Amino acid sequence: MTDWCATLGTVQLNFLDDGAQLFPQAMTSDRLDQLKEILSHLPPDHAGLRLRGVEGLMPFLAVSGQIGSCAASVLGEDCRPVRALLFDKTAAANWALGWHQDRTIAVKARVPVDSFKTWSIKSGMHHVEPPFALLSGMVTLRVHIDPVPAGNAPLLIAPGSHKLGRIAEEDVRDVVRRCGTVACLAEPGDVWLYATSILHASDAATTPMHRRVLQVDFSVGELPGGLEWLGI
Repeated sequence: MTDWCATLGTVQLNFLDDGAQLFPQAMTSDRLDQLKEILSHLPPDHAGLRLRGVEGLMPFLAVSGQIGSCAASVLGEDCRPVRALLFDKTAAANWALGWHQDRTIAVKARVPVDSFKTWSIKSGMHHVEPPFALLSGMVTLRVHIDPVPAGNAPLLIAPGSHKLGRIAEEDVRDVVRRCGTVACLAEPGDVWLYATSILHASDAATTPMHRRVLQVDFSVGELPGGLEWLGI
């Protein structure tokens, strides 16, 4: 990999090479309004609100829906949503997140299975770290409800880092330097898709305003040994 830095507008990413891809205006304005209404009852200013049983959300996430079809374009029509979070970054909740790979999945119950480790409870839901190969077969979608210019804390990714497997903490900085950094700018209705295993980060907003993002993980297939995806 070469040393380079880029921001959206100087480079166009594709999923196979870079591990990320933009689906511009994947959500029509009327469907985006419907999604806002479905999520309107949720508390604001949360760094990451884990969603479960939100009425009306599943039609958007099905492979025939405007969000699920983006995932299906990469994983195929057997994929399904397995976890959803709502991020609401505002002036009152303006956090930063360092470079990392997502390492856990949400499951219905704790079941001891070889190679599934580091159990935790987050928002009352069981999470576990699966074998990294499982994460490497997943994608994550970020549905943008608000505009995300450079000053409103866009997601930062290190393109190509999804091809490197599990990256040791002490190697993260060097990998980011070698891969470069892309800021995933967005307009309302845009959907960013990226490999769940890609290195990513987020700065605090320099011009904070609403930055609501619905983030959904998609996977294919069942879990082993009696483990079950928690689902949406």
